[in-house]
Amino acid sequence: MNLLDQTVGRIALSLPGATRIFHAHHIGFCCGGQVTLREAAKRADLDPDMLAAELEALPANETGSHDWQASSNAVLIDHILSRYHDVHREQLPELTRMARRVEQVHGERDACPLGLADLLNAMHQEMESHMQKEEQILFPMLLRGLGSQARGPITVMRHEHDDHGASLARLMILTDNIRPPEDACTTWRALYAGLSEFRNDLMEHIHLENNLLFERAG
Repeated sequence: MNLLDQTVGRIALSLPGATRIFHAHHIGFCCGGQVTLREAAKRADLDPDMLAAELEALPANETGSHDWQASSNAVLIDHILSRYHDVHREQLPELTRMARRVEQVHGERDACPLGLADLLNAMHQEMESHMQKEEQILFPMLLRGLGSQARGPITVMRHEHDDHGASLARLMILTDNIRPPEDACTTWRALYAGLSEFRNDLMEHIHLENNLLFERAG
């Protein structure tokens, strides 16, 4: 199949390095993973052929890539728990603390992301509830091979993923696409570096669940 006619979610799973390019062009591949590359390029105001060429130029074995399609549910879930659930629980309190500090010190500046700390605090609470539901209910069902009975919980998790995506979109608006002003202080720059890492991690996290783990359940 022509690359332009494949979904971005499928490309993100099967083409090593694709997610790096999607991040660079602000193309959603987690919650919006069911649209074709052609449509995604148009939505991002990019030339579809040029985007496809950029993806096709990726090396076959990009460093750090892993084909999770070949992994069992047990291995995949263990990876999600350690690489994303545990990491998000470390990231969000510190990001919220730094955001609160930046707002307190630089609140009078036009570029200050007023409301960011409250957004991050709300995301922390919502994601903690979400991750607990996965850890206590959904993941055990999938590990017991009860995928067909897990469709209801999966539908709920997908809706909550959409909510996380909406929160990330709000985060991007508040932070001018996570770009600190040229004269930003050290804390401001550290905050935005952490936000960029968190955003990328959350998108990869949702992508693996929406486009691989949940799809396997049928």
